[in-house]
Amino acid sequence: MDLRVRPTVRADASALADLLNEIIAAGGTTAYETPFTPEAFADAHIDGPGVITSVLAEDGDGCATGFQILLASDKLGPGWGDIGTFARRGSTTRGIGSTLFSATRVAAIAAGLKTINATIRADNTGGLAFYARMGFVDYAVAHAVPLADGTPVDRISRRFDLA
Repeated sequence: MDLRVRPTVRADASALADLLNEIIAAGGTTAYETPFTPEAFADAHIDGPGVITSVLAEDGDGCATGFQILLASDKLGPGWGDIGTFARRGSTTRGIGSTLFSATRVAAIAAGLKTINATIRADNTGGLAFYARMGFVDYAVAHAVPLADGTPVDRISRRFDLA
């Protein structure tokens, strides 16, 4: 299936918030635990002050199959960005993440970043496999970070050096 990648715009907020909220509701693959309104989604992931780039993948029918964000990293400092990748649950479209990462990587370099950080829940085996395939390498583990219900889950931080 052909995928088209384009920058997200505020008009995409409702559809992408729905996509992300389905992932949040299912649990286990995102650090997010609270659903987003379209407005909150747009502020955090489309055009808010910390957004470096936000891209989405569409199928041939124009339906969003996934999106990827790159945010300025508050905790890691200048030259670092935090990435998040989300694909529609149940999607059989292959290559969504890698197609998105091609665009995100170009935008990261254009923004002058040196390193991209991905922090993944240890129980998110699909996310860990994806970032490994993209060339991210482990550099830190935050042990037993509690979820909203108190369940401890490790968070694995991986880096992708752009230089």
